[in-house]
Amino acid sequence: VLISLDKDDDALKVCRERSRNYPGKNWILVKSDFSKLRDVLEDLKLGKADGILADLGVSSHQIDTPDRGFSYASDGPLDMRMDETQDLTAAKVVNTYHEDDLVRIFKDYGEERYSGRIAAGIVRDRKVKPFETTLELAGKIASYMPAKGRSEDQHPARRCFQAIRIEVNHELKSVERLLEDAPDCLNPGGRIAIISFHSLEDRLVKEAFRKHEDPCTCPRDFPVCVCGKRSRGTVITKKPVTAGEEEIEINSRAHCCKLRVFEKN
Repeated sequence: VLISLDKDDDALKVCRERSRNYPGKNWILVKSDFSKLRDVLEDLKLGKADGILADLGVSSHQIDTPDRGFSYASDGPLDMRMDETQDLTAAKVVNTYHEDDLVRIFKDYGEERYSGRIAAGIVRDRKVKPFETTLELAGKIASYMPAKGRSEDQHPARRCFQAIRIEVNHELKSVERLLEDAPDCLNPGGRIAIISFHSLEDRLVKEAFRKHEDPCTCPRDFPVCVCGKRSRGTVITKKPVTAGEEEIEINSRAHCCKLRVFEKN
């Protein structure tokens, strides 16, 4: 049995169309955030999984569809919702969040060094006119940055757009819950493989897998473990698997992805 989870209706629609090419195969599609994997398995009453593959972050379809509002390179509404039925949008974040919260989001989720200047500029300009479109916001973000910030190889708004998207979709919280629950959702010998696309995600995966492998909290000078915490499995990828030159040539967006794998005892 193959179970596919996604909270994007467009992604589920594509899966349904492709599933027609595999008649008789047991392929179950569920609209859900992957953080609710444990609940989905319990509802389906299928027991535990032999393997879990999680592809984190935004999809190419979402980026390449201007109406979804994910891209700073094409004009569209300030949306960025993976699940278009939810209330929180990028417009609400940009136009209603307190300045301190915008600073936190840009700093924590975008690792943006000019988060203070950008947040102050947004709050100042939205008083005159609320932000409505992606290109409008991207242009303003660039204008708030000093010249050296605008001269980097990447687009000046890239980090802030990532930060807003993560906030809108609660992405890191979802990853944290998935990582916490995944070992309990696997059969012995089962593996979880996670593909991440930026350092914040990869750091969470790396640290969670390390703790699952070696959860002991005893001081290093203790001769024996007394905390009682036992390993839940083994990290298969001591270093992440990354795309080779051939793959990057076919799919340039693969250049930043990292794959890590953990096997349950």
